[in-house]
Amino acid sequence: MEKIFRSITEHRKIVLSAFLIAAILCAALSLLVQVNYNMVDYLPKDAQSTTAIKIIEDEFEGEFPNAKVMLSNVSITEALEYKEKISAIDGVASVTWLDDIIGLNIIKSTPLEFLDPSIVKNYYYDNNALMTLSVESGKEGKVSDAVYELIGETNAAAGEAFSTAKMQEMSVSEVLNAVAILLPIIVIILIISTTSWIEPLLFLLTTGIAVIINMGTNIIYSEISFITLTVSPILQLAVSMDYAIFLLHSFSDFRSDHEPQEAMILAMKQSFSTVAASAATTVIGFAALIFMRFGIGADLGLNLFKGVALSFISVMVFLPAVTLLCHNAIDKTRHIKLIPSFKKAGNVLMKLRIPFFILALMIVVPAFLAQSNTEFLYGTGAVTNASRLGKDASIIKEKFGEENMLALLVPKEDPGKEIELCDALNKIPNVKSVVSYVTAVGSEIPREFVPEDAVQQFYSENYSRIIIYTDTEEESQDTFDTIQAVIDTAAKYYDTHYLAGQSATLFDMKNVVSIDTGIVNLLAIIGIFIVLLVTFRSLSLPFLLLFTIETAIWINLSFPYFSGNALSFIGYLIISTVQLGATVDYAILFTNTYLYNRKTLDKKDAMRLTTEDNLTSVLTSAGILATAGFALAYTSSNSIISDLGTLLGRGTLLSLAMVSLVLPALLVLFDGIIQKTTLNLKSRLQKDT
Repeated sequence: MEKIFRSITEHRKIVLSAFLIAAILCAALSLLVQVNYNMVDYLPKDAQSTTAIKIIEDEFEGEFPNAKVMLSNVSITEALEYKEKISAIDGVASVTWLDDIIGLNIIKSTPLEFLDPSIVKNYYYDNNALMTLSVESGKEGKVSDAVYELIGETNAAAGEAFSTAKMQEMSVSEVLNAVAILLPIIVIILIISTTSWIEPLLFLLTTGIAVIINMGTNIIYSEISFITLTVSPILQLAVSMDYAIFLLHSFSDFRSDHEPQEAMILAMKQSFSTVAASAATTVIGFAALIFMRFGIGADLGLNLFKGVALSFISVMVFLPAVTLLCHNAIDKTRHIKLIPSFKKAGNVLMKLRIPFFILALMIVVPAFLAQSNTEFLYGTGAVTNASRLGKDASIIKEKFGEENMLALLVPKEDPGKEIELCDALNKIPNVKSVVSYVTAVGSEIPREFVPEDAVQQFYSENYSRIIIYTDTEEESQDTFDTIQAVIDTAAKYYDTHYLAGQSATLFDMKNVVSIDTGIVNLLAIIGIFIVLLVTFRSLSLPFLLLFTIETAIWINLSFPYFSGNALSFIGYLIISTVQLGATVDYAILFTNTYLYNRKTLDKKDAMRLTTEDNLTSVLTSAGILATAGFALAYTSSNSIISDLGTLLGRGTLLSLAMVSLVLPALLVLFDGIIQKTTLNLKSRLQKDT
């Protein structure tokens, strides 16, 4: 390795040029990366709602409806004119209204009072017309703008497609807002914790270039999710800043006795294993996400896996080169150490270790049980509640009531069986009405006497489509119970059946994620346990370190339960791995230093010195990561991102507290067991003492 390190330092100008060119190219490529805002696309291909949507796209005209437009104070004729104009908008695959259900000629020639009121009220009520739209994926933004321009302020629009358009609008701006808040705070933290005005800029330059290269190399994927676009740059910046801090602190230590180039080579040799272990634990946490069946996990996991690897390379290759080129500027901009000394902190924390250890034991079980019973949100309905979209959704709900549409697909068989199914569906609680060919037209009327466009709304070559209107919210326990009841009812009449709709998708998402959660957490714990086992060659230390961080995670995730708030499942999945992978580094640093100090000191003095030596580094790292989290929470109106930011910020502080206050008690209390279960440690300690 020394030859590689020496080569890097000798060819530092070439290294600098190569990284700058790569960053410029990747900055340009990042603008070409496609972003997917549709969470449905990340469900497993065999999910029943995914299959239903595919059948609708292949066998029925138009895509599944994903938006609503309500026109106020319009006649039937005016509503039909609006429908024609909306249909002409580029990106609108289809518009469904009353005329599609009962036929255009019938609606024009028959007075409303002679039509079935149970059907009419879903589309036209009190001079208000409610239409459903199918918006093509990728064109939500253009359609949203065109629809708003057409309907003006007096009418309303809502639905998944308009939510997607709003998220597209928010994503990039919110990343920039988060970075605008995060960077100045990071600079302040780094200035306080370093002794040169230049060093913080080197930290940011090193990690910033890695972030840009990571974003540009996403071009290798066909697309990334909007979650990855929003979260990945902030997380990569926050979790990898430690690596640069480790290296430059080591370089500063060696500068007192060596020339700059030799000092850097020694610093690279000393820091390599520490930075590699730190990166490995973080990478394993992210890699666990790849094994989720829900594709968002793999999308984000692969991106952050690549990002941390690039940050590691940037720190070990780019940072040494740019530091040596700037070492004179570093020397000229030295300032006194601004962070206070923690010499007395060791004594204080040693006195507090037992009370806090007892407190941790008291709350670990309730916290574990609470986080196991936290309620989750799987949709994006809360994302845009504060915007016009949320207000429009309330107006539509006020006029037409809570309406949640589902589409049940069953084989096109005996009409009599279909009538029985529709009757049974109508008896399910929360089902307002059931619209199918046999209910809207009548099974006794031959299809050749019915307008073709009306028939095509209900029948394809192989399937019959039954539209179910429920009075449930998009996402709630009542919603999921209703969906389960619909599925169970359909199963009594047909062996094959599929259910589509936003709530059906969330129902599948819930079932998939409930399995993913256990798998991801288990894989992350096993992976990090193995890294700790190899790092310390100890059977006991991995358990102590994992207990420390997992307790912090459980406490963090128990907050939503005790506060009675539902939590975005994305935040739950990500934080379980990110908090474990990123903050276990603090525990590794404490433990490594304790074992080193234990060679010459008794266990209490060793821990006291460990606390004094490492508290500054841990506070710096935790301050940056917590700030990143709270910056995301503060700047994002997307509840998914905001929840994740809050969890990250709070979780980092809890991990800091556990490492600073509880881990010392564990290491001192189990010192004898650690010696007996750690390879060659006991003999080394006895020899050195």
